[in-house]
Amino acid sequence: MAKPTAAEVIAGDRAVRVSSPERVIYPATETTAEVTKVMVAKYFASVDDGLMRALRGRPTALERWTKGVLPGMKLGTGRPGEQADAFYQKRVPTGAPDYLQSCEITFPSGRTAREVCPTEIAVPVWCAHMGTLTFHPWPVRCADVDRPDELRIDLDPQPGTTFGDAVRVAGVARELLSDLGIRGFVKTSGNRGVHIFVRIRPDWEFLDVRHAAIGFGRALEARDSGVTTAWWKEERGARIFVDFNQNCRDRTIASAYSLRPLPGAPVSTPVTWEELAGLRDPSAFNLFTVPERLVDGDPWAAIDDEAFSIEPLLRLYEESGLGEMPFPPDYPKMPGEPPRVQPSKKVAAHWDADGNRLAD
Repeated sequence: MAKPTAAEVIAGDRAVRVSSPERVIYPATETTAEVTKVMVAKYFASVDDGLMRALRGRPTALERWTKGVLPGMKLGTGRPGEQADAFYQKRVPTGAPDYLQSCEITFPSGRTAREVCPTEIAVPVWCAHMGTLTFHPWPVRCADVDRPDELRIDLDPQPGTTFGDAVRVAGVARELLSDLGIRGFVKTSGNRGVHIFVRIRPDWEFLDVRHAAIGFGRALEARDSGVTTAWWKEERGARIFVDFNQNCRDRTIASAYSLRPLPGAPVSTPVTWEELAGLRDPSAFNLFTVPERLVDGDPWAAIDDEAFSIEPLLRLYEESGLGEMPFPPDYPKMPGEPPRVQPSKKVAAHWDADGNRLAD
């Protein structure tokens, strides 16, 4: 019997067409059954409340795995001539339905684009039809794309550390936030890391929020020797890296309830702080198990109840006295930024006191 060429998935008040519904996106593992394309679409529809809380009204890049998550497949970085099986879509895909809204964002280069702006669950479901597994929303709303309303603390385990180390550091981060009068909401990354999100008042620009993240990271580093804010990998050691640059313009983190392109269809899953403390295996949160968690409500249901000031974090940045940190490599040279060269490759005689490379 021929496989169906399309299926319909009910998403809110709409029926969304999904082509090639039986295409295998995640092969079966020892602990999970295989996942087809239509199952991905139905999953997104089933986590409507939590997923839309994370995406609604935000410009959102799409991580598209149109061929599935199969052994040896690679996610492209966008470099010219690169061979990749999956890619980031930073512009509205061709053929978008008329109910899909978009908004214009500006990249660090000054170029602009119109990105998907989800306003209803049918939009993520249609994105699943286009092969999307992971949503990467900006920390802004489309009403004001230059002022973030979200601080994102990315706790990234480095080689020699574990998810358990990230969980422990997250607990220290919670205490620090509490001491500053700030409430954070935590989720698994869907892999080994932990993400903490804080709703903030949209009164600051990206650079300010990045400085707030640096200030927080440095204070966390002072409290726990297992934490680092070192940008260069060779300096991080076996510690948990606070990736402050995730708060830069055009830097995003996988949304709550996004699937991740790893075996078993893991999900970046909101949890309570108490639940995180006892969590040993984040892969237990996957496409098959996460929908039933929302029956009792989303652990992030209260995230929009209060927006916080980042002034306490900006004070930490200033009080550290350590100044600016390196920006991502695709950024233009920024004021006060230290030299963008790996420390082990830096020759002191080639640089002036302001971090500018001297002419040969």
